[in-house]
Amino acid sequence: MSIPALTLKGVTVSYGGRPAVFSVDVTFPIGSMTAIIGPNGAGKSTLLKGALGIVPLLAGEARFFGLSYQDARRRVAYVPQRASVDWDFPARVIDVVMMGLYAETGFLRLFRQRHRDRAMECLSRVGMDAFAERQIGALSGGQQQRVFLARALAEAGELYILDEPFAGVDAATERAIIAVLKDLKAEGRTIIAVHHDLSTVPDYFDRVVLLNRERIADGPLEEAFTQTHLQSAYGGRLAAGQVADLAARVG
Repeated sequence: MSIPALTLKGVTVSYGGRPAVFSVDVTFPIGSMTAIIGPNGAGKSTLLKGALGIVPLLAGEARFFGLSYQDARRRVAYVPQRASVDWDFPARVIDVVMMGLYAETGFLRLFRQRHRDRAMECLSRVGMDAFAERQIGALSGGQQQRVFLARALAEAGELYILDEPFAGVDAATERAIIAVLKDLKAEGRTIIAVHHDLSTVPDYFDRVVLLNRERIADGPLEEAFTQTHLQSAYGGRLAAGQVADLAARVG
């Protein structure tokens, strides 16, 4: 049996001085595409930030390909929430994407033509090569999200972790992003994304983690994306008919 791309064991996180995630055990197999879903305040983003060391763990551990994050970080690409980024920072689109190459170039940032060429290839993959010289802050929200995905592509990771990649983007950007993510999965990469639109889960993902401060369920859609688990995770936030319709789309 192969080592999972990410294993969380007993992960407990406090965020902003308040308990957010309790003793979560989840495994993300290599080559899978997983949505982390749950109501607002369920700790979805906090869980990932804890795994990546962005916020400290109170208990438990996260293992990436069987290793600590420090030892595996060059194999992991992270796309943060767009709302958490300072878009006033004076940087061109091409500069932002080449930041994904720092592990290769080092802090001296001795970029060569081949690095720029690679960055341009990543921008082309997300349909943003024509914007390479634009200031990042001058782009629309959807365009900014595409650029950050291009930066993750430049890192050439094996595991891609995305925190709400479709939040606040237009339909064309959402289609472009999911097409790239499905291509990555077809190449054998692993995708983990915090996701809010339950209606697209069956179309976009093959696995799901349902979270509401604790793990409610996880696994393939047909096992985890069920009426019982959705109701347990969301409680009265979802109408019974809505839950039934969502679960019926998997089968």
